[in-house]
Amino acid sequence: MSVIEAVFFDLGETLVNEGEIYGRWADWLRVPRHTFNAVLGGAIARGDSYLAVFEHFRPGFDLAAEERARAEAGVPNLWGADDLYPDARGCLAALKAQGLHVGVAGNQPKEVTELVAGLGLAADVIGISDNWGVQKPDLAFFARVTEEASRGLGRPIGPDRILYVGDRVDNDVRPALAFGMPIAFLRRGPWGHVQSHDAADVLPRCLFRLDDLDELPALVAAHNALR
Repeated sequence: MSVIEAVFFDLGETLVNEGEIYGRWADWLRVPRHTFNAVLGGAIARGDSYLAVFEHFRPGFDLAAEERARAEAGVPNLWGADDLYPDARGCLAALKAQGLHVGVAGNQPKEVTELVAGLGLAADVIGISDNWGVQKPDLAFFARVTEEASRGLGRPIGPDRILYVGDRVDNDVRPALAFGMPIAFLRRGPWGHVQSHDAADVLPRCLFRLDDLDELPALVAAHNALR
């Protein structure tokens, strides 16, 4: 295994706690939060899109229209610094202090670009799928991560020197491994917990398996010290 020179992080349920985000959607739909979460868990277990949850409660659900309605009602579908997991800032800062190139790259709408930039994270680059024109699990997404890391380091590097950190087996673990990129699987949030029970074929191939981000900087440092 090669030395790790760059670390890129997913956003939702990796750096950002989406619990309150989905809770606000439940409130908007006038559904008890625990009921909304139960249906979300079922959708994840079946491999459905999260949009199936909204369709379950409101057939014909139009996400763009509902987001406009929420904005007009003064409860926009946004998140902020308070939604960051407590271990997010420290983890990125510690990796940056090791001299690593640190990035954030996830499936997100372009509207969150300035929001993420305003969080003040110790990130050299912020990649938003809508801005890149490609989403996970497309391998082209991980090719773009590799391009961004190479550009940031000022020289070409292979995907084997870039660690990707994510909570989803379908969007993060499987495609990263298929692209030849080491992966740190973070088992938290609904996708992390539900999908971990049906991934015995790929989880042993993860470079790291985490329950939080606090342990990651030391694991990366130890890994690199052996190379």
